[in-house]
Amino acid sequence: MSKRNYRIALIPGDGIGHEVVPAAATVLEKVGSKQGFSFEWAEFDWSCERYSKVGAMMPDDGPELLAAFDGIFLGAVGYPGVPDHISLWGLLIPIRRAFDQYANVRPLKLFEGVESPLAGRGAGDIDMVIVRENAEGEYSQMGGRIYAGTERETVIQEAVFTRHGVDRILRHAFELATKRAAERSKQGRVTSATKSNGIIHTMPYWDERFELMAADYPDIITDQFHIDILSAHFVQHPDWFDVVVGSNLFGDILSDLGAAVVGGMGLAPAANLNPESKHPSMFEPVHGSAPDIMGKGIANPIAQIWTGAMMLDHLGEGDGARAIEAAIAAVLADGSVRTPDLDGLADTNTLAQAIADAL
Repeated sequence: MSKRNYRIALIPGDGIGHEVVPAAATVLEKVGSKQGFSFEWAEFDWSCERYSKVGAMMPDDGPELLAAFDGIFLGAVGYPGVPDHISLWGLLIPIRRAFDQYANVRPLKLFEGVESPLAGRGAGDIDMVIVRENAEGEYSQMGGRIYAGTERETVIQEAVFTRHGVDRILRHAFELATKRAAERSKQGRVTSATKSNGIIHTMPYWDERFELMAADYPDIITDQFHIDILSAHFVQHPDWFDVVVGSNLFGDILSDLGAAVVGGMGLAPAANLNPESKHPSMFEPVHGSAPDIMGKGIANPIAQIWTGAMMLDHLGEGDGARAIEAAIAAVLADGSVRTPDLDGLADTNTLAQAIADAL
């Protein structure tokens, strides 16, 4: 049997991306060597730093250069002096849309040995996945500004919800809940994030499509909450949730809130999926580039490493993905090797090596 080899585009990006991406790659290489697959890496310097030098986050043919890869492994973007919308619209969103990465998937889990800021919560109390619509919704380019700089200045931003886009993200959430139910021998649940009492067109439509989709999955429990009370429930009752599905904006907000309640951004992985694998998917953790600690070697690499496990799972290397997740859990439970965000003294590479050694 020939050895499986995966061509992966590396985009460290900015700040701590240059520290956590190489650290995570060492763990991926280790699990590959143990399980019979390998990687061919190609690194790209696309970043806010590049933008500050040449005026573009990536070259015009960037997506074409990435199309032949099996996956895209990205660290973080963000650089002092470069507005955040430049990094988003100059790199991340063009890649997501060029490759129809319509499902942004963000697992949230409270591990043994990690203290939640929520009183009385322990390992196993929080274990959910945020499924965020990633290609339309509130993050659209439709709108504009007129009478700029005058008292009549007017700004319009349109949200776009299509049946095609809404239905496919809802179906992905229900399929994920079905898979998780089978793995955990527990009835699955899908919770919808809405705001149909205040947003009178798009959110009632979202609710209608959610109700219709639920009918196709009678074994899955469903509920829905307005985004404001849902945010409160994330804090007060995080154990209620299994799979939470939301629009582009709501999913973005909830996943950061969820990361906070399980111990911080250093523990929050994410994937931008083209579920049908017609195009490469992009894997980037939830955290940013953390310019305040870049260069110090103390960034927590767990989010990037777990993001790498998600990439393996998408590529069909489920055993490798589970091995990494188990190694992360073992190192966190042991507690002797931790980065400063987890009240430890270890540096980035030491924590990554501990996870590699636990494989």
